[in-house]
Amino acid sequence: MATGPRDAPDRAGRRLRSLDLLRGVTVAGMITVNATAGVQRLDGPVFPTLLHAEWAGFTLADTVFPAFLTMVGVSIAVSARGDAAGAAATRRVIARAARLILIGLLLGHMFFLADFTRFGPPRLPGVLQRIGIVFAVCALLYPRMGTRARAILAGVLLVGYWGLCLVPVPGGGATDLWVPGRNFVSWVDRAVLGSWRYVKGPAGFDPEGVLGTLPAIAQGLLGTLAGDYLRRGLPVRRAAQRLAGAGLAGIVVGLAWGLVFPIVKGLWTSSFVLLSTGITVLLLGAFHAWFDRDDRPARTGDFFGSFGRNAIAAYVLHEVASLILTGDAMQLPFRWLAPVVGTQVAALAPVAVFVALVWWPIAYMDWRGWYLRV
Repeated sequence: MATGPRDAPDRAGRRLRSLDLLRGVTVAGMITVNATAGVQRLDGPVFPTLLHAEWAGFTLADTVFPAFLTMVGVSIAVSARGDAAGAAATRRVIARAARLILIGLLLGHMFFLADFTRFGPPRLPGVLQRIGIVFAVCALLYPRMGTRARAILAGVLLVGYWGLCLVPVPGGGATDLWVPGRNFVSWVDRAVLGSWRYVKGPAGFDPEGVLGTLPAIAQGLLGTLAGDYLRRGLPVRRAAQRLAGAGLAGIVVGLAWGLVFPIVKGLWTSSFVLLSTGITVLLLGAFHAWFDRDDRPARTGDFFGSFGRNAIAAYVLHEVASLILTGDAMQLPFRWLAPVVGTQVAALAPVAVFVALVWWPIAYMDWRGWYLRV
């Protein structure tokens, strides 16, 4: 546990509250999405936009995880120091990535570690595991590659991944990117991960699988490009306008590419990367315009800011506390409201209670200046 502000300073010396607040919005969205999925398993229909698309498609829930990867890249750029290419910095990057991966493995196997026979087999990939890998690769490349080189590498990864997705499936199976599991990328997950993947069966795959890490790295690299722009110390309004323009361009190109390369979170397709990155960068531009102005005072204990400044602590806490979603007490608001407002609206009540329960200790940590640094 460390104390002190977590905002990342840009070259001009300002604190990028926009990045913390956008990260906080994303954390709150993650908790909401995961809690909604938990409530759905217990009580029935919820708002579909708060659930991930079953395969091809894009919902509000699908914006959350890629936003984290984009902001990993932004944070790497705006917080980079002059010794980032040194041996000591390299060791710090590798150690931090290893800790993220270890935390992800422990959180993902809480039940398995408690009862080997009942819960299993374990799953190797996961959210923090992918974040750790993307962070390590982008943080190691950032001080060694210029802006243009990283942009080219991101493009090569996205186009190259499109080609990998179109490779014929070994064994003669037909490739169809619109159908889960019927593609080369999913075949690699089955071959490499075996039963240690999220979706089992002959058409199984993992949404954080092996080859899908390549476009995820490209997403982090695109985030570093946005971070480079923020480091220049341009007037806030001009920087925000250009970020918004870049975000809109990413959205348009992602949607257009999606006509031939479907937008699929489970495959982390290149069109999905551009669309989700565009949304994140567009929001970053809007947040930068409003919250990084000199007349906007900093605050502690605010809802989104607390989540953003202590994102890892919030993630760990919500994973551990998710057990309470299955308790009768958490279901009482749903049962009271469902006959009056319907199940979809009523399902938001336990979700809101859960988000508030996670936020309260995180806000207290923020007030006290306690921040979990991995």
